[in-house]
Amino acid sequence: MPVAETILAPLDPQAFSGLREHVHRALRQAILAGGYEAGARLNERSIAEQLGVSTTPVKEALRLLEADGLVRTRPRSGVIVNFDFACAEEMILARAAIESTIARLAAQRIAASEKPGLGAILDEMRRATHGGEAEEVIRLNEVFHDHIRSVARANYLRLLNDRQDVYDSDARRIIHSDPAERERALAEHEAIGQAIIARDAEAAEVAMKAHVLRAGETYLDLVFRKYKD
Repeated sequence: MPVAETILAPLDPQAFSGLREHVHRALRQAILAGGYEAGARLNERSIAEQLGVSTTPVKEALRLLEADGLVRTRPRSGVIVNFDFACAEEMILARAAIESTIARLAAQRIAASEKPGLGAILDEMRRATHGGEAEEVIRLNEVFHDHIRSVARANYLRLLNDRQDVYDSDARRIIHSDPAERERALAEHEAIGQAIIARDAEAAEVAMKAHVLRAGETYLDLVFRKYKD
């Protein structure tokens, strides 16, 4: 059984008010970024020492991760990482289905007063992409998707989508480090945004699904390549 060796950065002591959530987020991001190989055993004490916390919030966070399906508890073996290529692929497929439905609803529900805001985000994304501003592209990517979720007014779907989001800032940074990838993403975002502005629900749904699936394939290759080589 592989032993988990990922190094976790200590948490900011000011964040201790919501300690369980912060530990959960730190571990979740490490797992989704491929920091722990599937089957690796997570040592509560080691994790607590790396994060600079007690084992209590770590235990609580691991229970949340088990509910997420990212780890499982084995008798006499402890907590084992359950995230592998198949799990990531399923999460991406689920996210594609949810995000595409949200895009459809956004196209149906967008108000005339909300259209300029979405258009302005696309203008900023175009400027940042053509200017080679990778960090700004990453930020605007999140702004763009968040704006669509807000326009859709689909709170239940938004909660479901949050559970299927395999990307953290590090994963997005790796993906968008390639200028060609940034250009592809821009073209896809423009197709999604223009379909929503035009209130073309079918086109918005199709474009969003294709975008999420293609980006997901890139993520799978980047995260799991080291285990396939």
